[in-house]
Amino acid sequence: MTFKAEYIWIDGTEPTAKLRSKTKILADGAEPPVWGFDGSSTNQAEGHSSDLVLQPVFSCPDPIRGGGDILVLCEVLHTDLTPHASNTRALLRPVAEKFAAQQPVFGIEQEYTFFQGSRPLGFPENGYPAPQGGYYCGVGADEIFGREIVEKHLDNCLTAGLGISGINAEVMPGQWEFQVGPLSPLEVSDHMWVARWLLYRTAEEFGISATLDAKPAKGDWNGAGAHTNFSTKAMREGYEPIITACEALGDGDKPAVHVKHYGVGIEARLTGLHETAPWNEYSYGVSDRGASVRIPWQVEVDRKGYIEDRRPNANVDPYVVTRLMVDTCCTALEKAGQV
Repeated sequence: MTFKAEYIWIDGTEPTAKLRSKTKILADGAEPPVWGFDGSSTNQAEGHSSDLVLQPVFSCPDPIRGGGDILVLCEVLHTDLTPHASNTRALLRPVAEKFAAQQPVFGIEQEYTFFQGSRPLGFPENGYPAPQGGYYCGVGADEIFGREIVEKHLDNCLTAGLGISGINAEVMPGQWEFQVGPLSPLEVSDHMWVARWLLYRTAEEFGISATLDAKPAKGDWNGAGAHTNFSTKAMREGYEPIITACEALGDGDKPAVHVKHYGVGIEARLTGLHETAPWNEYSYGVSDRGASVRIPWQVEVDRKGYIEDRRPNANVDPYVVTRLMVDTCCTALEKAGQV
């Protein structure tokens, strides 16, 4: 007897990487082995030396095929088994290990937009729909588009055992969100990449595409973000470490460094309008969705909890945003003796 293993990896497409996958047939009971692929077809190698290695790092049940079939997320390595330049997971691993004692935890809110052809799902063929507002967490066929895909994606993520924690309709027609976490840095990133693959794969069956474009519709429409909620053990137990983390994210060149790596098209999304702060200004505040970093109101009341970095784009690399936040915040907390 055999089963199917769908090997998934992140390619070298710039400025925003794409997901790739292919199927390997394995004998029952076999562990997914190291495999390979042609990097010249994924923007990861030249044709004269194109062999690259797929190193399995996370697997889960395959909800699309069912049975005993699995999904296998992989890191990309060179043939000498060193990490490829596109392998951002390899950069997160040592940072996550260094600060593991602080118990950093993330919850990422993944916004995305369904497209039917060249227009967002729910947009009329000519002109525009009614202004945004009524679509957010809405109900009814006049305001909600693509719910059957969203529900199927949610079920697929749950069947796969991913740490998905919720879904909701967003402010523009055809725009939705799912949340992953709370999980450790590597876990939340692995689960998010597989959840993204399942989103594309599920929508494919309905003849619909899904995009993580930061500004999928020009004009007076919200962009698409990946608001990143973060805490450490000290932050979950006290308020002073929360302020330390917020201050650290705004210290020196940190705002510019973070924004530079928070996804392509961030200037078009972080305009200071549509529930965003300007991309080139840093701020934090309680219950302030117009700030770069929000401290939820209940966190101030409880004097403990987490913060929400509202700057990351929908197309941000989870391995990158978690690495930057852990490094910046946990370093500051360590220096302040708040661990």
